[in-house]
Amino acid sequence: MGHKTITISDEAYRALAHLKRGKESFTEAILRLAKRRTKSTLLDYVRSLEPDEEFAEIMEDVLKERRRVRIRTPRLQVYPMLLRHEFYNRPYKT
Repeated sequence: MGHKTITISDEAYRALAHLKRGKESFTEAILRLAKRRTKSTLLDYVRSLEPDEEFAEIMEDVLKERRRVRIRTPRLQVYPMLLRHEFYNRPYKT
């Protein structure tokens, strides 16, 4: 892999250094930040986050609630008198 030297202002350097995670290199930080600009899913975003105990607890609560709640689709009842109506009994025309 080749290398390039770029010149950035002190302000840009400080901003990038602030966004860098732990032992992440500047190259890794730039690539990670550049990836955010591409289409990604919510799952991709969550995977890019640092492990966070509070976030994990919130996600557990959300998943528990989703298992508890059931979404019901309405059942449509066809009344016999409607079936006798001529609209339902006429032949299909093409």
